[in-house]
Formats: sequence, C-alpha cells, structure tokens
Amino acid sequence: MRSTLTATALVIGLLVAQGAMAAGDGSAAVGGGLGGVLGNVVGGQLGGSTGAALGAGVGGAAGSAVGANKRNRTEAAIGGGLGAAGGSVVGNSLGGSTGSTIGAGVGGAAGGAVGNNLGDDGGKSHSGGGHKHKYKHKNRHR
Repeated sequence: MRSTLTATALVIGLLVAQGAMAAGDGSAAVGGGLGGVLGNVVGGQLGGSTGAALGAGVGGAAGSAVGANKRNRTEAAIGGGLGAAGGSVVGNSLGGSTGSTIGAGVGGAAGGAVGNNLGDDGGKSHSGGGHKHKYKHKNRHR
C-alpha cells in the first residue's frame, strides 16, 4: 500500500511540476517535488511525522538545488526545502501520511520553481535600475 501512495504522490508532484515547466522553471520544480516526496517517505519511516517533514525539507532543498541553474541554486534550495517541509506539515494535518507525501511533492515543486524564478530576477528588482557612479566626474581647472 505504501508504494501505491508513493506512486500517487509522484504522479501528482509531476503534474504540478508541468505548470512550473511551462514557466521555464522545470528542472528545479521536478527536483524539488521528487526530492520532497522521497525525503518525506524516508523521513517518515525513520521518525514519524516530524521525520517526514525534516526529510521532505532536506530532500526538497537538495532536489531543487540540483535542478536549478548554477546561479540560482541557493534560492531554489531555500524555496524547495521550505515548500516541501511546509507541504508535508499541512498535508499531514489534512490527510495523514498520504497527505503529507503529496503535500511534500507539491510544496517542493512549487517552492523550487519560485526560488529558481526569484534567483533569475537577480538585480533587476532593485530600485534605480542603472549603474551608479560612486564618484562624480567634474571638470576642474586649476
């Protein structure tokens, strides 16, 4: 029965990741979703619901980082880890261990995609937008 639940969670996680792939964040989303699910299952076997949440966070972070672009790995790892752990906790309260696994997959996929996307923004979101000169150049005649 546990393998059926894991397979269901993987399918749901991959379906959610398809939406993220359309946005160009596919690898980090798939990595975060799969890492979250696998971490949740292993953590749940070792340490119950707390272990499942911790495992999902670690797995989601690792999966998102592996799937993200080189310059976005930190943001994707943070997003995937937080998304998977949060999804695991929320899913557990709604649907027990099955809900926890599904929540970890969906949360890891969404968090990895969002983190990767935020990493792509880089310095573009800062006000000012242009290159600022530290020193003003003045024509001084002495």
